[in-house]
Amino acid sequence: MRPHGGRPARYCSSACRQRALRRRAASGVTPAVSTAGGNVLPSALDSFVGRQSELSALRTLLRSSRLLTLTGAGGVGKTRLALEFAKGLPRRFARVDLVELASLQDGALATQSVAAVLGVGERAGRTGVDVLVRSIGDASRVLILDNCEHLAEPCARLAATLLGRCPRLRILATSREALRVPGETVFRLGELSLPPADAGDDATALLQSNAVRLFVDRAASNSPGFALHRGNGHLVAEICRRLDGLALAVELAARHVGALALSDILAGLDDQFCQLDLLTGGSRTGPARHSGFAAAVDWSHRLLDPAEQAVFRRLSVLVGGFDATAAQSVCAGDGIGRQQVLRILCALEAKSLVVRLPGETAPTRFRQLSAVRACALDRLRASGELDATLRRALAWLTELTELTELTELTELTELTELTELTELTELAGRGCGEVFADQAGSPLAAERDNLASVLACSAGHDDAVLARLTLELARVHYQQEQPSAARALLSGPLRGAGGRALGGQVPALAARVACQQADLDEALCLGAQAVRSERMRGDAAGLANALDARAAARLCRGEFTEAVADLRECLEAVASLGRPQDIAWCTHHLAWALLQSGGELEADELMTRSLPVLRQQAPWPRIAAALHTAGAVRLALGRLRSAETLFSEVLRIAPGASFHALYPVEGLALVAAESGDMQRALRLYEASVQARRRLDTEPEAPWRHRMEQAAARARTRLSAAAREAAVAGAHGLRGERLVAYALGAGNGEDRSRRDVRATDERFRLTARESTVAELVAEGLTNRQIADRLGLSVHTVATHLDKIRDKLGLRSRTQIALWAAARTEGGCTARR
Repeated sequence: MRPHGGRPARYCSSACRQRALRRRAASGVTPAVSTAGGNVLPSALDSFVGRQSELSALRTLLRSSRLLTLTGAGGVGKTRLALEFAKGLPRRFARVDLVELASLQDGALATQSVAAVLGVGERAGRTGVDVLVRSIGDASRVLILDNCEHLAEPCARLAATLLGRCPRLRILATSREALRVPGETVFRLGELSLPPADAGDDATALLQSNAVRLFVDRAASNSPGFALHRGNGHLVAEICRRLDGLALAVELAARHVGALALSDILAGLDDQFCQLDLLTGGSRTGPARHSGFAAAVDWSHRLLDPAEQAVFRRLSVLVGGFDATAAQSVCAGDGIGRQQVLRILCALEAKSLVVRLPGETAPTRFRQLSAVRACALDRLRASGELDATLRRALAWLTELTELTELTELTELTELTELTELTELTELAGRGCGEVFADQAGSPLAAERDNLASVLACSAGHDDAVLARLTLELARVHYQQEQPSAARALLSGPLRGAGGRALGGQVPALAARVACQQADLDEALCLGAQAVRSERMRGDAAGLANALDARAAARLCRGEFTEAVADLRECLEAVASLGRPQDIAWCTHHLAWALLQSGGELEADELMTRSLPVLRQQAPWPRIAAALHTAGAVRLALGRLRSAETLFSEVLRIAPGASFHALYPVEGLALVAAESGDMQRALRLYEASVQARRRLDTEPEAPWRHRMEQAAARARTRLSAAAREAAVAGAHGLRGERLVAYALGAGNGEDRSRRDVRATDERFRLTARESTVAELVAEGLTNRQIADRLGLSVHTVATHLDKIRDKLGLRSRTQIALWAAARTEGGCTARR
């Protein structure tokens, strides 16, 4: 074996070369990368964990980019990744040189620092950059500039000059912000991957997370014998989640294993006053900025101007993330203009002190990583600005509540989902939480964590404001299927004078929460209390809300006649307010209650009146609920064709993978059963049951009983083979495939025409193409189809192209829809 950097070793054969490589690997000798004077890149004394995808991406980028900048938050692992990357560079690079800039304070000395690393000195007539250019020349080399953020401008100028004059030079820089040099490629290094929420205590699943692997590795180094197992897996996973997968923070927390139990470490991270105390005790031989997490953040904080420092610390009260409007509302003031905040926010994001949340939804949201926020909050307390910042946060949250017409009629949007789209027992309210949190519920739903945090820190502020916001937080918990948290707020903080000042709003919401928890006696009692309170106040909107709440309780209890009476009075109160959409929505509620009490004809008349208004003005979840009600009414009246049309319309506007699509699927199953198509009815029923099991949701009891009766009737009328075929066919139906199948067959003349068209089309396809189309309808990928049929993936893709050409289709979903219609029509031998 040759010493690295010396004369190349020669081997008599490839086998000899491989033997030498195996010997080096067995002896633990890692080929080092040379720097100036025969030195090597510093060898790490601990193991490198994860980041394989990042290493692969960097290798790809360096082929096409001559300036590659690794950016990311302090402690995310930029330097370590750069060194690991450099050690794996191909031999075509003659040299790899590391220039550490962390200790350099004067940007004018950057050139001299590079020259010192390269081992070149000044010559007569040549100084500074000229010396570097002459030394590098046209050699194929890589220069690593580590920690450029505090010298961003001089480093940018130096990089631009060297790259312009040294044609084969490549530069890899690490910085907390981009250098902003033409031709620069910025690689944003994110946090380590975290375990999935459903991993539980499964050690194998948890170790797929790089953050967990790093914690276990460092903990085992500090406490030999430590290992991940079912008893501690969930604690390790939660520690890594609390630290957002930030490499330095994970390592610092792992150092306490042995001295502290995992549960104590987790409790310390949850305590905002001692979190930073846990994130200390870094390596004595490492950089000072890594001695503790606060030191790493302080390194970045010193580089901010006073305005940036003020915004940085004020953002710490927004624990749930924020958009630009929230940042402006909370951070502007005391010398910071509202118009400045957006520019400063972008600067903080560029310097990796806030991170942008993934996704393309508007508005863009940001957050501070948990450990970074702890440092910022510590500085906010020290500055004496905490109280003023909390006052601005309360004002912003109050304004956010008032931006929408969030009167007591808000909860009218929730009755139908309580009675129509969910079972009114322990699962009551599952539908309304998801629907109206995004569409018609409180605009504070997206700010739940901010609201809870600000309220927890705002004792002593205006009681009326705190009561109002506490009610909104309870409403958000209710909408997001957290009735225990909602009830704790309604029966705790809101039982005082602040809650009484809100009139019937508190007992009305409490009645709905009691419905979610199947506490139906309490729900009716609270609903009656809300009605009494609002009758005394004489407010039409408040009375409508209270009546609606009591009607919800009565519907839960099966008291349909009384519920109809409440909803008639509720409709009269809403009509006095003159708001068309609210009138239409309340009319829809009344129609549903009438359907339960046997008033199908009046319900149909009411839906005929309200549905056009909702179609024009309401968000899609309300439209979907109203269409389902109208379909159920038409089904009860025996108007099967009309019911099928309405259920199909719901399927076209509801996301196929959500529970919203299950009710119309079940409606179409009932239509099929009433039409005599028992195999289709049973297949749709079984597919719906499986989907509900996956989503952990159930329909309301009357709807479920009707479905079960239709399924039992179908099983009775079908042969054993037909029953088995229907159940087997349901296994492959989920998401878009289920929607495609449900929409793929109809009644009467349309169904017959589709069957004829499917039969004609089948003769245009070869047998193999027909088989491929059927497997697409079952949801198989090209690779799975290839494995099933013993073909290559390329051949399967060719068959699909021919199918699209012959049938005039453009997507896999359309092919699945076509195949479902053909299967339903009995056109294949497979059926």
